[in-house]
Amino acid sequence: MKQAPFFLHSLLQRMNKWWRHYKKLHREFLFRLRKKWQIGYSWHEVIANLVSNVTGIYIMALEKIPKNSLVIFAIAVLTLTGVMGQKLYNQPQMKAGSKALATIQAPHTDTIENKYQTQAKRQVASNNSSSIPILMVDENINGHIGQKLQEDLEQGSQIRSIAGSFPYYADSSVLSVVSQRYLRSATNKEWQVFQGVIARNNSTLASMSKSRESRLEKLLLPKQQGKCQNPFCVETGANSQLNHQHNFPSLTTHTTKTLPNSNQILSNPIPTDFAGITSSDKLAQALTEIETLRLTTSPEQISALLKEISRSRQRYTQAKMKIAELARQNPNSAYKNSLVLDLTEDDWTKAQIAIQQTAQRILAQGIPPGLPPSFLEDAVKLNLQDAGMKEAESFATKLLLETLQPNLKKDEAKTQIQAKNAAKGIKPVMITVQQGEIIVRKGEIISDWNFQVLEHYGLIRREVKWLRLIILAGIIAVAVAIFVFVEKRVKYRKRQRDRILILLLILSIPLVLTMGTPFTTWSASGLLLGSLYGSTIGVTTIGLLTLLLPCSLEISRITLLAGATGSLLASCIAHKLRSREELALLGIAVAIAQAGVYLLLKICIGGAFGGNLYPVLKESFLLGCSGLSWSIVALGLSPYLEQLFDLVTPIRLAELANPNRPLLKRLAAETPGTFQHTLFVSSLAEAAARRLGCNVELVRAGTLYHDIGKMHDPDAFIENQMGAPNKHDTEIKNPWISAEIIKRHVSEGLIMARKHRLPTAIQAFIPEHQGTMQIAYFYHQAQQLAKTCDYIQVDARDFSYDGPIPQSKETAIVMLADSCEAALRSLKDTTPEQALSMLNNILRARWQDNQLLDSGLTRTQMSEIAEIFVEVWQQFHHKRIAYPKLKASTKEK
Repeated sequence: MKQAPFFLHSLLQRMNKWWRHYKKLHREFLFRLRKKWQIGYSWHEVIANLVSNVTGIYIMALEKIPKNSLVIFAIAVLTLTGVMGQKLYNQPQMKAGSKALATIQAPHTDTIENKYQTQAKRQVASNNSSSIPILMVDENINGHIGQKLQEDLEQGSQIRSIAGSFPYYADSSVLSVVSQRYLRSATNKEWQVFQGVIARNNSTLASMSKSRESRLEKLLLPKQQGKCQNPFCVETGANSQLNHQHNFPSLTTHTTKTLPNSNQILSNPIPTDFAGITSSDKLAQALTEIETLRLTTSPEQISALLKEISRSRQRYTQAKMKIAELARQNPNSAYKNSLVLDLTEDDWTKAQIAIQQTAQRILAQGIPPGLPPSFLEDAVKLNLQDAGMKEAESFATKLLLETLQPNLKKDEAKTQIQAKNAAKGIKPVMITVQQGEIIVRKGEIISDWNFQVLEHYGLIRREVKWLRLIILAGIIAVAVAIFVFVEKRVKYRKRQRDRILILLLILSIPLVLTMGTPFTTWSASGLLLGSLYGSTIGVTTIGLLTLLLPCSLEISRITLLAGATGSLLASCIAHKLRSREELALLGIAVAIAQAGVYLLLKICIGGAFGGNLYPVLKESFLLGCSGLSWSIVALGLSPYLEQLFDLVTPIRLAELANPNRPLLKRLAAETPGTFQHTLFVSSLAEAAARRLGCNVELVRAGTLYHDIGKMHDPDAFIENQMGAPNKHDTEIKNPWISAEIIKRHVSEGLIMARKHRLPTAIQAFIPEHQGTMQIAYFYHQAQQLAKTCDYIQVDARDFSYDGPIPQSKETAIVMLADSCEAALRSLKDTTPEQALSMLNNILRARWQDNQLLDSGLTRTQMSEIAEIFVEVWQQFHHKRIAYPKLKASTKEK
């Protein structure tokens, strides 16, 4: 009890101390701002300085956070437990389905929506709407049907090419299409009968021709004595000798009476070789047309016609064999009969056009699944009626019915929209609850509606699940302890501000999840953790968080794994990248990884089959878009986080090392000698840092800025005098003043660095590269003056830098490179062994001067650094070939 006042007194003292420190910072900020306004800075410079001062105050405030790691540990456990366990300390005591502990009445009259009835009605409306799906044409099926139809028509053309063109062997005006079709398709026995009748008629006509010629000779004998000797001659008129009417038998009549017509041919007895063959009208018509053709055609032409008919029959037989082969392969083929061979070329062309046009019309209208075949057949016939191809209509109908198939599928998106619109059309079910009305009686089961009314009036009692909350806090504490264990083994010095930023990035993931969206900040957190603190910290953090989230939050395991995969990918790769453009490409890769893993896992568990493919693709696409969006947010935040938390990343270091930075351009223009000195020191330091495994980017950037303070008085440093008289010897002539000028390049450099908002890690190179070394040249001058004047006292501190000594390997390497640069530059004809010996002496002096106590460098590494410096010096001062001097010769003209 006695310690309580002491604790309060200590707390009040600390609060007063913080308040005084805040007032001091505030006064300093106002003083700087007022001073810069009075000097007349431009508006953008004022804004830049304002940001710089605010950032500095913020960083200093972060540094005032207690250094005790247990405090940060406790803050991390409490905040993570509070965010991830928010359901555990807000649980209702009464739940739907449990018994009421007391009779509860409505405190006042109010109208409440019955969400359960509303949802039920909307679900019914949605289901009814979904039962009538919206169909869409499947272009893949249309393409397949069109390709198959084209292949079938090409197959028909090939079969017809085997049979030959039609009409095949004569003009249809001489031998009708019906007769031609019959003769080539007639059976062998019918063809033999046809040939036999034609041969018999040929012999009959030959004998009749001879008898007819003899009768004509008698009728055409010369006249005797003016009288006609023809017994059929009759005198007419007065002059009977001149007017004779000859009653010649008509050749046409005689021929017609003599030649057998088709009925006579068929009524004639059939030879025994053709017994059993029944004649037909087509055979009679063909014979009649041949006999009619014989009157105007020579026998040779008739014979040639018969030979052409015979060849056509052979081609027709080959085509029918091809059709039979197709029928065996596909019994339902439209080519299983010879109908396609009986079409003329004109009919076949019309049929092809009509078939394709009909298929396009019917497919454009759509064929739904389950359509009765009779409906499709009626539609095909109706479309073929106006095509003008009666003979090919049956073939076209059969081919189309064989090829056409349902090409309509369910449009999932429009069907869902239709269902949602139907559900939105249902108005909410509103119920009025009167004041004093009993909501639930004691002992009754609380229904969903009762629970909703109780929650509306705020009558639900809440409770904290202490046991589960403590268990969750214990699990989180173990996870944080694992993180601390991993952090201790990472070669990166963590500050309290770094741990706070890591905690904020971790908290962002469960915070967004508690808002009810699965599209949380996985990609942003992984990308920032990886780029700011390295892959080890990023992978450890994301891995532990992936194991913690399912313990307290309701989240889909597939979504969790997909998001964690993208975040782990970003953490592993981000620290290796050296530009914002590469980080942007990494954001795209993270988005693809999240969407791909989600889709792959859904396919593996069978969730993407059936009618669920479209929703899965949609969710996968949204998850990928969220990954890309959060990556863009991370890219936008990274420069601000680097400034606010004073971070150095490889990308920021690469940007700071750009020679086009304003400060470096000034250094090159105002102090060219110092700039050349800086470049050589940078080469030495980079080579040593790379060999020792240090942060090369940090060494490069820190070296470029370590001497920016020399711009306050460039002529005071010998490398910028360019052979001019040394002002320390001609003007100043006071070693104390000269030493103060030399020392000021450190303090002025820090002022410039803060003004240009350089990171603290870069600012550390400015004082630490000099440490607490003495300015030996002016210290020696002061000692010489003290010998001549007894009253002069020399204090070594006046000729020593204020420090601190190097606190890291990187700043120590720059100190050593800066010390060796002038010595290496002064070497001319020196062997590498001599140069190495000289550098070892310089480095030994720094070691003995206790300048490297806090750097972490070992004595062995010092020897290695000397060897590296000699190697770089050899590269800069390699030998060249001595070219002979050529004397100019003049030629006499």
